Amino acid sequence: MENINWYPGHMKKTRELITQNLKMVDCCIEVLDARIPVSSRNPLIDEILGSKPRVIALNKSDLADEGQNRAWAEYFSEQGRKSAVVNCSSGSGVKELFRMLEAMEKEKNAESKVRRPFRLMIVGVPNVGKSSLINRMSGRKSAKTGDKPGVTRGKQWIRLQNGMQLLDTPGILWPKFEDPHAGRNLAFCGSIRDEIMDLPTLGMELIGYLGETYPELLMARYKLEEIGDTPLETMEALALKRGCILPGKRIDYERTGRLVLDEFRAGRIGRITLERPEKGPAERKG
Repeated sequence: MENINWYPGHMKKTRELITQNLKMVDCCIEVLDARIPVSSRNPLIDEILGSKPRVIALNKSDLADEGQNRAWAEYFSEQGRKSAVVNCSSGSGVKELFRMLEAMEKEKNAESKVRRPFRLMIVGVPNVGKSSLINRMSGRKSAKTGDKPGVTRGKQWIRLQNGMQLLDTPGILWPKFEDPHAGRNLAFCGSIRDEIMDLPTLGMELIGYLGETYPELLMARYKLEEIGDTPLETMEALALKRGCILPGKRIDYERTGRLVLDEFRAGRIGRITLERPEKGPAERKG
C-alpha cells in the first residue's frame, strides 16, 4: 500500500488542544492497539508530550495474541516505559493501570506542599479504544464510544473512580504515513476510515499476512483446505466458501475484503498480533 495522506482539520485542532492543556496535567495515558503497538504509536505524540510522565495502555488485548501481549509488556519495561495490558470489554488490566497511576500520584504528593487531584490526559490515534478505557476508569459512560474513528470531537474533563481527573482528547493521526506498513496496519485495525481505502486490496493484503503468520486460524475460520500460492488465490477460495459471488459466477472482491476486515477487527478469526517486539524496528512492521 502506498503512502497515505490523511490529515483532516480536526486532527490539527487536536494537536493544538493537547499542546495547550499539557501544562495542566501531571501524567499522560498513551493508548495503543495491542495488535499494532508500533503502528499505533503516533510519532508526533513523543514530540508533543516531551518529558511529561507517561503510562502506556496496551488496549484491545483480548483481540491480540496472548503471548505477544506479554512480550510487548516486557519490551516496554526493558525500554523503561510503564505499561499495562488492558481489555476494556472485561476490565482486565484496569486495576493494574490504576495502581501505576496511584504510585505516581503518591510520589508527586510527597514532593508537593499543596495537594490537588492528580490530573491525567489520554492520547492516542483514532479507534484504539480511548473512550472505552475512560468509561472503565470512570465507572460510567462518560465518553462516547464507537467502532469507527473520529467519535470523540472535543475535550472533556472526567472524574475517575479513584478521584483523579482525566482530560479526554480526540484521536490524532499524523500528516503522512511515511512507512506504508504503518498505514496498512492502522487501516487493517480500522483507525483509518474505510471510505478512503481500497477495501478489496486491503482485504487481500490482510489475507496475505494471515496466510503467512496465522495460517491455521485463517483456514479454520473459513474452512479452507490450504493456503493458496498467492493472497489472491486464497481470497478467491475464501469468497467461494462464504458465497461472495456476483451474477455470472464472478468473485465479489469488495464484499470479500470487507468480510475479512470486519471479522479480523471483531476477533472472529482469532487472537492476532500484527507486530512483534523481538524483531528490529523495520521488521516489527509486519
